[in-house]
Amino acid sequence: MQTIGIKELKTNPSVLTKAMDAKEYLLISKRGKPFALTTALDDPLFDLGLKTWLLTRAYADSGLSLGQLARALDKSYSDTVKLLALLNIPVLDYDLADELDTLETLA
Repeated sequence: MQTIGIKELKTNPSVLTKAMDAKEYLLISKRGKPFALTTALDDPLFDLGLKTWLLTRAYADSGLSLGQLARALDKSYSDTVKLLALLNIPVLDYDLADELDTLETLA
């Protein structure tokens, strides 16, 4: 997420357009304090709702476990996994190569 001051945004509005085209968020500050957050209208945030979007992003960024996400959304594991699949968020982040290296080292 990029941050820009409101005065700078007035003189360089293309920063906003570039951020939206790149599907990024832009935090606008006023006198050094956060003032606004911009997002494109086709952002999944609007389809999912803010709470669901924030929680699934936290899961995708490894900030929440699957169980924590399911409890926070008040959904079953099965329904949570289905939601993650719809959002193309992997449920398992598993590196088989690392496991094989470990097994090879242990052998």
